[in-house]
Amino acid sequence: MNLATTYLGLSLPHPLMSGASPLVDDLDMVRRLEDAGAAAIVMHSLFEEQIAAEEQAAIQVAGHDDSFGEALSYLPGSPPFALGPDRYLEQLRRIREAVTVPVIASLNGVTASGWLEYARLLEQAGAHALELNVYHVATDPAETAFAVEARVLDVLRAVRAAVRLPLAVKLSPFYSAMGHLAQELDQLGADGLVLFNRFYQPDIDPEALEVVPALQLSDSTELRLRLRWLAILHGRVRLGLAASGGVHTGLDALKAVMAGADAVQLVSALLRHGPEHLAVVREDLTRWLEEHEYESLAQARGSMSLLRCPDPAAFERANYLHVLQSWRPGPAR
Repeated sequence: MNLATTYLGLSLPHPLMSGASPLVDDLDMVRRLEDAGAAAIVMHSLFEEQIAAEEQAAIQVAGHDDSFGEALSYLPGSPPFALGPDRYLEQLRRIREAVTVPVIASLNGVTASGWLEYARLLEQAGAHALELNVYHVATDPAETAFAVEARVLDVLRAVRAAVRLPLAVKLSPFYSAMGHLAQELDQLGADGLVLFNRFYQPDIDPEALEVVPALQLSDSTELRLRLRWLAILHGRVRLGLAASGGVHTGLDALKAVMAGADAVQLVSALLRHGPEHLAVVREDLTRWLEEHEYESLAQARGSMSLLRCPDPAAFERANYLHVLQSWRPGPAR
């Protein structure tokens, strides 16, 4: 079965890649991902806060050359990231040497200037492509939707002018005009969109009066939101589309491709079951296509998009009304 696809200008033997996760911090895990057949490997993000913290620490140390070493303990603590900026660059180089598949670096910034220096350094370190992970919660009521989206466009514009790497923009699903934003990113030179980032929702501890960060891995139900927007955007933008979130099985991957995905990223499934689960997903995807007499993955891609599916209203308002009316009460207990 021909599963070949193209994403970010990279020719891939199939669409399944490992998404951004802590697995890349361990070279043995990275090698297991390649052995399991990952078409590409996405590194987890390097955050602007990490870069700023390291620079601030360097400034403070430089200003106290004559101080005792114990004084360093009064500096603000570094965030608990596994890889600081320099180690991240070194790990990228090591991964490039360890595997033959494409390696996609990832940056997560807040300001346009915060992305530029390390975008260039990641390019020099050998990244095949760069994922711009736009993870921003708009908490200021005075900030308009236009300003929120303009920030994303400014980031892409700045990085596109700084590097020649293929660029993917990883978005959250919470923009008011997703289709228009995708078109603008396309016109500004983005090579791909990753749909979607997962905002990790905080919980509240009423006893301690604390906001508690909570990490919950995805399940297949999260794929549905991705399917909607993959299907809406397929054929309407030039850039490549990648599904991220909710892909756990071969059938999940198939649905993403049918909606319009060129690539499919797995994270939670690999954290749960190990890198070898990627081979299982690929086998299941291949088996389904063969049993249904498809000649290639390309034949399935976009077949259920808004432009091509038998019932395009299913992605629009009419389906909302239908679903609401379809509920029936269960038998009385």
